[in-house]
Amino acid sequence: MRIAVGSDHAGYHLKEAVKAYVVGAGHEVLDMGTNGTDSTDYPLYAAAVARAVALGQAERGVLVCGSGLGMCMTANRFPGARAILAPTSEHARLGRQHNDANILCLGERLTPQDDALAMLQVFLDTPFEGGRHQRRVEEIERLAGEGE
Repeated sequence: MRIAVGSDHAGYHLKEAVKAYVVGAGHEVLDMGTNGTDSTDYPLYAAAVARAVALGQAERGVLVCGSGLGMCMTANRFPGARAILAPTSEHARLGRQHNDANILCLGERLTPQDDALAMLQVFLDTPFEGGRHQRRVEEIERLAGEGE
């Protein structure tokens, strides 16, 4: 699976740990930046990952900033991107199973690295259940298209 990753300066260190984990799990990384800890604007990186996922250049995405909130808000502005902020592995599991979430947002300042990588594993390993959830995901995409 190809995973697009991105962060701002506040999420850079966790993004690098995410990249190492993804590669170690046998997946390909598409690094959308940033490449250091100099102050930068998170919307640029959230947009790059959201576009890559929405356009099919990556199957999933991971975004990291200080809290994960700004990344999540920005990514969800793009039709086809279904980003979740996961404070626990259970959130990551349910986001995949019920919502077909395709972008995981994490907060480096709020989430210990071991917990974040555990959530990432769940996010990558959990399939979408489909069934009754499929029509709801389709409705999300239909409603997002109305805003264009």
